[in-house]
Amino acid sequence: MASLKDIRKRIGSVKNTQKITRAMKLVAAARLRKAQQNILELRPYAVKTMEVLSAVAARAGENEEVHPLLARRPPKSTMLVVLSSDRGLAGAFNASICKKAHQKWRELESEGSEVCFSVVGRKGRDYLKRRGADIRHEFTGVFEDLSPERAGDIGRYIVDQYVREESGLDACYLVYNEFKSAISQDVVIEPLLPITPTELSEDQMGDFLYEPDKTALLDTLLPMYVDIEVYRALLESVASEHGARMTAMDAATNNASDMIGKLTLQFNRARQAAITKELMEIIGGAEALR
Repeated sequence: MASLKDIRKRIGSVKNTQKITRAMKLVAAARLRKAQQNILELRPYAVKTMEVLSAVAARAGENEEVHPLLARRPPKSTMLVVLSSDRGLAGAFNASICKKAHQKWRELESEGSEVCFSVVGRKGRDYLKRRGADIRHEFTGVFEDLSPERAGDIGRYIVDQYVREESGLDACYLVYNEFKSAISQDVVIEPLLPITPTELSEDQMGDFLYEPDKTALLDTLLPMYVDIEVYRALLESVASEHGARMTAMDAATNNASDMIGKLTLQFNRARQAAITKELMEIIGGAEALR
């Protein structure tokens, strides 16, 4: 049986851990509110960009050359862009994203497609490296200073790899955690390239005058759309990470409270047993002196 000193020391250790988990929960909650606000601010812009893009792409004439980012071909080579986190202590956040990416990897290979990866976050990189994945590029430190410019760097890399003939890419998917609530995040595998514009009804198919022309407009809008989608996915991933960490730290704090209660009960029982033993020894000694 553990001594009173050992139990008291363990209670102090658990209390110190509880202080850390409670502080991490509060930090994650504050960051989550900011991340949610960023998502709400970006969504209208992303939706309007897609509407404009769909209007221009759908009205492209049959005689015009198809833009490389719109052209569809058999997916002989596919890139998965996996958005994980740099840190742990976020519950099943990273495990879920890694398992889903691994499942999609094997599924594409079974369909005859070669699969390569671009990874954001150390956790996803380490997971895929241990399994011998073909990692084309690692983006590090993205979440330390997340901005549209950093997302644009990732978007430009993806577009560059897709349009280069020597890379041989036919499709690209984003794999990330979509934020639902602080206690709910869903892993999403979203087709990124080739871009599929929203279908327009016959009433919406009227044409416009373009300056300089449709092709030049698509050359600007399509890469912009990729950048926006990457940025939105990064914001979703950040909010999901903070939500998962807040939930995990809340559970850890509650578990610490339960453990402290059990250890305190154990400490009181051990102390009572020690007092009873001392009293028995005193009474026994007194009886022996009679």
